[in-house]
Amino acid sequence: MAIGKMRTNKRPSSSSSYASTMTTIVFIGLCVLGVWMLTSGDVVNPQSTTRTSSTESTALNPDEKITIPTKSNDKGAFEDNPGDLPDDALKSDDQSSRQQQEPDQKPDSNNNEVSKESNAATTSTEASNQAEEKTDRQESTAGGGGDNEGGKESVGEQEKQNDRENQVSEESSATQNQNIQQSTADSNAQNDSANQVEESKTGDKNGNTEDSNNENQPGKQQQQQQQQQQEDESQQQQGKQQRQDQKQVTFTDETKQEQSAKPVDEEVITKGSTQQSKEGNQESKTKPDEQEEGKQDSQKDNSSNETTKQDVATNANTEDNPGEANPGVSLPNSGIPKESKESKKSWSTQAANSNKEKQRRKDKLSGKEEEESIYGYTWQLCNVTAGPDYIPCLDNEKAVKKLSTTKHFEHRERHCPEDPPTCLVPLPQGYKKPISWPSSRDKIWFHNVPHTQLAEVKGHQNWVKVTGEFLTFPGGGTQFIHGALHYIDFINQSVPGIGWGRHTRVVLDVGCGVASFGGYLFDRDVLTMSFAPKDEHEAQVQFALERGIPAISAVMGTQRLPFPSGVFDLVHCARCRVPWHEEGGRLLLELNRVLRPGGHFVWSATPVYQKLPEDVEIWEAMSSLTASMCWKLETIQNDKTNKIGAAIYRKPNNNQCYQQRKQDNPPLCKDDDDPNAAWYVPLQPCMHRVPVDQSQRGSRWPVKWSKRLRIPPYWLNQSQMGIYGKPAPDDFLRDYEHWKRVVNNSYLTGLGISWSDVRNVMDMRAVYGGFAAALRDHKIWVLNVVNVNSPDTLPIIFERGLFGIYHDWCEGFSTYPRTYDLLHADHLFSKLKERCKLPPVMAEIDRMVRPGGKLIVRDESGAIGEVENLLKSLHWEVHLTFSKDQEGILSAQKSSWRPKTFASS
Repeated sequence: MAIGKMRTNKRPSSSSSYASTMTTIVFIGLCVLGVWMLTSGDVVNPQSTTRTSSTESTALNPDEKITIPTKSNDKGAFEDNPGDLPDDALKSDDQSSRQQQEPDQKPDSNNNEVSKESNAATTSTEASNQAEEKTDRQESTAGGGGDNEGGKESVGEQEKQNDRENQVSEESSATQNQNIQQSTADSNAQNDSANQVEESKTGDKNGNTEDSNNENQPGKQQQQQQQQQQEDESQQQQGKQQRQDQKQVTFTDETKQEQSAKPVDEEVITKGSTQQSKEGNQESKTKPDEQEEGKQDSQKDNSSNETTKQDVATNANTEDNPGEANPGVSLPNSGIPKESKESKKSWSTQAANSNKEKQRRKDKLSGKEEEESIYGYTWQLCNVTAGPDYIPCLDNEKAVKKLSTTKHFEHRERHCPEDPPTCLVPLPQGYKKPISWPSSRDKIWFHNVPHTQLAEVKGHQNWVKVTGEFLTFPGGGTQFIHGALHYIDFINQSVPGIGWGRHTRVVLDVGCGVASFGGYLFDRDVLTMSFAPKDEHEAQVQFALERGIPAISAVMGTQRLPFPSGVFDLVHCARCRVPWHEEGGRLLLELNRVLRPGGHFVWSATPVYQKLPEDVEIWEAMSSLTASMCWKLETIQNDKTNKIGAAIYRKPNNNQCYQQRKQDNPPLCKDDDDPNAAWYVPLQPCMHRVPVDQSQRGSRWPVKWSKRLRIPPYWLNQSQMGIYGKPAPDDFLRDYEHWKRVVNNSYLTGLGISWSDVRNVMDMRAVYGGFAAALRDHKIWVLNVVNVNSPDTLPIIFERGLFGIYHDWCEGFSTYPRTYDLLHADHLFSKLKERCKLPPVMAEIDRMVRPGGKLIVRDESGAIGEVENLLKSLHWEVHLTFSKDQEGILSAQKSSWRPKTFASS
């Protein structure tokens, strides 16, 4: 019985031991398979997206040979995208190789485990052998060995890793943080799985030593792999930190390589502070540190202009580099022409010709003062009598009180404060956005220029009238009550040779009133510089500028007008109240200086057509004076409609008459008297000889408009070096082509400016007038300012049918507040800060620009940063800043913000 019982018990024990052994083998096989799947089948973060092929190609070195895996077309939807992940979320090289070796693996790990488990249950021994073979293949691949296919994939993965490092700097910080969290979660999951495997192996070892020994070797290999993985992740973390530190200083090599072929004016569209990525996912990219400060201000404007900028970016990228087709149009690094130091030796400046200017600045410029801290600059309202109409150099009450006489209108001339003001001009109560051109020629908002005196005094002459909440302008004047256009045609009919818009292009209107004459000459394609003093005719120039008509505040007193000699095709005076005949005709001689040889002077005044004793006396004096000046009286005509008359004179185009005069009165100027010197130069009661040499400016009349805009003046010769170092005619054409490209490719479409709202424009540092010429086809006029310490190129600007003025930006400009829609400053501030501080200049810019007006700055990066900080302190909205190769561009818009406190008086 005992033997039979023992036999009975032993048979079930053998069966149970066999089942236990098989179960253990299957379980261990599953564990090994699970470990292998965890280490070789990581699923990539599904938030990654595949980068387009065009983007990948730009990140690669064009000289590097690329090997593409044969199964690249079988990429899964969740395959790793190196360009969209930070370093700490990237896989190590051995993991990447394993991913490439299994391109058909599905991202659903649960389904994979079920499928593998069913296969392993059928043949556990085969699964163990496969796991060992797979492990060997992984180690061989990670070590650089393996078959040819594995070697190719390893090379491809190394190249992709390089791409990842180059593209990390383009990723946003938000994406980095998100992927760091995902990578940490994946790492924790791997550690948990590894711990579970170790526990399972320990249990199996206690229950079955033989089976545990069979699995001992793969477990050691797994531990080595995990240690290697941790070391790789640690190295990647260190590399990522180094790249982040370096990123704060410079662009990545990839970004520099993409930018090096394009000038700044094309790149600002795609690389500005508001730029959106052109990748398939349209993610925002990280900008340089110098752009970060303006990021918040730029967000407002970005939403309305994002589509436009992307369209322009596409056009800019497809356009050929103009510098290749036209050498010299733009420098290869910046796209901004550079002035030649050697060329300055052949050009005179107003500062050099003005003795008074030298004396005025002798002490002020003895040393460079330390600049104030820009951050936190505190602004206050100007505490002045003029209030919202304050013009610093014309409302200097302290200087006016010290004048010994005002006989020659000295009190209407410029008297700038010794310390330029840094206060801000308040807005008139009820100020509104100005009415756009051409409607503004007929009416403006009353509260923008709240003055009624001129309407009360001149309303019956159709100057200006108050109509509800508007000031309306019927288009009349003292001499053309029934409209300016009829009067303009009357002049042309009187002397057909005037030829509005063809022969005569640039006009000077003296004592302009509200500038209706110049406003309606736009209809004849004529550009008119109107000026009048800031006098009892309240805000007449301000009315003109608010209407969108060019004008400045100036007076014919004791100093020359701020224009070169012989640049205006015609000078007009309609009851301008200037005593031309007095004091030897010194004021009329100033008109003779600025009038082009062969040009016309139109005098429409009561002495021409009335017979009152005073009028007769003036007429006789004017007749004698003009004859001695060799001016020819071409005609005297009466306008029956307006019941006025006009005398039209013509300046000689040679010196024959001067040589035949019996009396040298007025005398000819001395040879050392420069007729072009005009900045703070006293009037001279003399006449300059007419240039007769065919190579001299003024010896010939310019070609007809608009051909004169495009071709170099005849008096620029190849032997003269231009501003940018080329022969002067070539320099002229280079500048013209450069600004056409900049305006068309960048300014008109890439800066978020609504050009339909832009009318009054100033180029604060013009050279040849290329910026203004590029805007010729738009309903815009540009006042070109040539700085007194810059080469004197203003005669060239006038010669091509444009106009401008001399000025020193260390002083205030002779215009009313809120009179310009856009200011353009090309390399102004970097040169200006060597002579004066920038805060007063920025206060002057804020004074001149209307609320909602724009400022475009192109300059050195350091100057761009200073200007940007000052604009932000003024509460301007900085829409775009971009710098590259020490050159930059900035676009900003003035807000309606004003301080609450007033400066001390």
